[in-house]
Amino acid sequence: MGWLYLVLAGLLEIGWPVGLKMAQVPATRWLGIVVALAFMGASGTLLWMAQRQIPLGTAYAVWTGIGAAGTFLVGIMIYGDPTSVARSAGVALIIGGVVVLKLAS
Repeated sequence: MGWLYLVLAGLLEIGWPVGLKMAQVPATRWLGIVVALAFMGASGTLLWMAQRQIPLGTAYAVWTGIGAAGTFLVGIMIYGDPTSVARSAGVALIIGGVVVLKLAS
């Protein structure tokens, strides 16, 4: 159950940077702040639950890795963020690190 909580926490981790991006637009400023806070709370709660069964360092690294890679993809697909081979390779290394941590647990 710990790994399920952790993956869900990582996916929810994507939501708060998106909320902060929404908050940069005056028309959606307050909605963006509410979205960011809601996702922070939900993600943090699930991380806390996952840490009952998964070591702290592993849980935190996987949580941030999922969040970072997912936010990178959302930025490209929704917000038109620039991409390059080097940036994509960096995210691939993050994902590889997450996989290695899972296999080592």
